[in-house]
Amino acid sequence: MDQFLKLKFCRPIDLCALAAITIALLAAPAIAFAQTDEIQVYDANIAEQGVFNLMIHSNFTPSGSKTSSFSGGIVPNHSYNGALEWAYGVRPWFEQGLYLPLYSFYSPDRGASLNGFKLRELFVKPHADDHTFFYGVNFEFSYNAKYWDKKRYTSEIRPIIGLHLHPWDIIVNPILDNDYTSVKNLDFAPSIRVAYNWSPKWATALEEYADYGPLHQFDSAGDQYHDLWAVADHPSDFLSFEFGIGFGLTPASDKVILKFMVSRDLNHPKK
Repeated sequence: MDQFLKLKFCRPIDLCALAAITIALLAAPAIAFAQTDEIQVYDANIAEQGVFNLMIHSNFTPSGSKTSSFSGGIVPNHSYNGALEWAYGVRPWFEQGLYLPLYSFYSPDRGASLNGFKLRELFVKPHADDHTFFYGVNFEFSYNAKYWDKKRYTSEIRPIIGLHLHPWDIIVNPILDNDYTSVKNLDFAPSIRVAYNWSPKWATALEEYADYGPLHQFDSAGDQYHDLWAVADHPSDFLSFEFGIGFGLTPASDKVILKFMVSRDLNHPKK
């Protein structure tokens, strides 16, 4: 589903699994990169057909902007944002996703809040892990609280292009964000991941997340968002997780940001 190495082993969910997921949700650190609920590079890896997967996104900004990007918006500094991402493998090439809820566990100006929800439609080359060259495209449709985004309805178009070079991975997501005002106002916000797989159980990566602004006129260099990340991934039979730390490279970027994601398949695939 993402740069995160997804869990392939499934077993019936039990009380221990629920407890571990709950602990991860409440205890994990979080981040805010220009106010977002997820920070990840998609790698065309999706849930097996018939499998439900839960991924918990947690993002924290220990040092960020002390003013919101729009009037009445959540202030990034010290905010803890995240989402529960529910996914279902419909076909080997199609995964259906739902982000519910999107939330701020804490923000200095608002405390805890619910920030909306998203529907996701992800189409990929089947069994992307088995191919050198892989690709896909993701569509997201968001309903936003007024303090989360200045537009109530937004969407994302995320192409996925990558290479598995064993042990290296190179993945690009040239994302276009859409606020439904006009085609020229599509916002270019690409992300890039270069990873080294040390073993089947560990990978480390450098990731870069950017926001150049609208296609018709990019923002000035100082007003663009550019964050560089150090990331580690670890899959296991029980829970898979990813954690990372990001550093802002421009005046408009938050200075230090953290992320943690934990994932588990919730059932056996249907045979």
